[in-house]
Amino acid sequence: MNKRIAALWRFLTYDIWRITEDEVTKTTFSLYNIIKTIYLCITRFANDRLANKAAALTYSTLIAIIPILALVFAIARGFGFDNIIEQQIQEGLSGMGEASTVILETVNTYLAQTKNGVFIGVGLILLLYSVLNLINSMEITFNRIWQVKKPRSMYRRITDYCSMLLLIPVLLVLSGGLSIFSATVLKHIDDYALLAPIGKFFIRLIPFVLTWCMFTALYIFMPNTKVKFKHALMSGILAGTAYQFFQFLYISGQLWVSRYNAIYGSFAALPLLLLWLQISWTICLFGAQLTYAGQNIRNFSFDTDTRNISRRYHDFVAVLVMSLIAKRFAAGTAPYTAEELSEEGEIPIRLTRRILDELEEVELIHEVSTDEKSESLSYQPSININHLSASLLFDRMDTHGSEDFKIDKEHTYNAQWQMLMKAKEEYYSHAGQVLLKDL
Repeated sequence: MNKRIAALWRFLTYDIWRITEDEVTKTTFSLYNIIKTIYLCITRFANDRLANKAAALTYSTLIAIIPILALVFAIARGFGFDNIIEQQIQEGLSGMGEASTVILETVNTYLAQTKNGVFIGVGLILLLYSVLNLINSMEITFNRIWQVKKPRSMYRRITDYCSMLLLIPVLLVLSGGLSIFSATVLKHIDDYALLAPIGKFFIRLIPFVLTWCMFTALYIFMPNTKVKFKHALMSGILAGTAYQFFQFLYISGQLWVSRYNAIYGSFAALPLLLLWLQISWTICLFGAQLTYAGQNIRNFSFDTDTRNISRRYHDFVAVLVMSLIAKRFAAGTAPYTAEELSEEGEIPIRLTRRILDELEEVELIHEVSTDEKSESLSYQPSININHLSASLLFDRMDTHGSEDFKIDKEHTYNAQWQMLMKAKEEYYSHAGQVLLKDL
């Protein structure tokens, strides 16, 4: 039994990541991809400590929930939809118990201090800061999940965030109208005996569909990268269903709140609110991680070997990639993309991108955009390919980085330093002068 468990664990953590598409049937490979996606999602969720990030977003949400709702109510009142918005928010916050009533009363008090619907002075600044800070925290968290290093520009932040805030009341009004319509239809649907069960099923499905759409939109637009719709939709359906199921359990579990009140008294609403927010954010971030894993599962092929690659094989792949780029440039044809290099050389895509980043850092290649419609970047040499030799490549990669330490290589450890320099010189002298384009 122990051997079988060990063999299964090795298969999940190592062997399955080395299986390529041409080695098994299409159905088997699809099944393996599902297994890898689930495994990768769970391991990355734990390793990235997304439960802690959910707690941080819970704090930011607690600070921003009143200003956000106040802003939504202010916009809705301008269009005369405040009653519909209030009804929708009460339904959306039904899982919070008594906290929802307290929040809405606080929002009304907040709005009562306004004059002609305009927030005055410091109140306006604090309101906008709280709201934008929450959205910015969400973007940072989603970008970390997607390993996006470059955030939105300031201009895009302002336009995207403001558009989001203006769309929320509109979506809530549409949702409210849909709920009223479905309730009206549900009253008269019993008149149609054959269609009643099907009709009731679809009407009861409406809250799920709205939640699925909300999560799907969040997974597509929040990270500053291109997210494929099919992966966002699958994660949105799973996360939305989990959220609705949690809502049902949470509301049904209000029976034990009376015991909770015996300990906390009127203060019980706050810990229950925090619990509701944190579990909701945990579900949301797990869905975001699942979207990333589903879209990027190919990038993690040979992941263990890529992380533990030897120095010799690392240099071999660097020579291979640089040689292919130089030969393509010499031929005068379209430059390689990372995906093309990975496919032609049968190099794991993650290792390919890692080598390309290193070659770009030592200024031997640079990114170019050859097609305005394509988002994939291509790579060309940054120096004359008639001077691009193996020795130059090795020298650039060996000397890249800091050597500013206080080790006495001039006197005390000069022998070790000279031995290394001599070994490098001999290493380069044999085949180091070969031009990479001629390999």
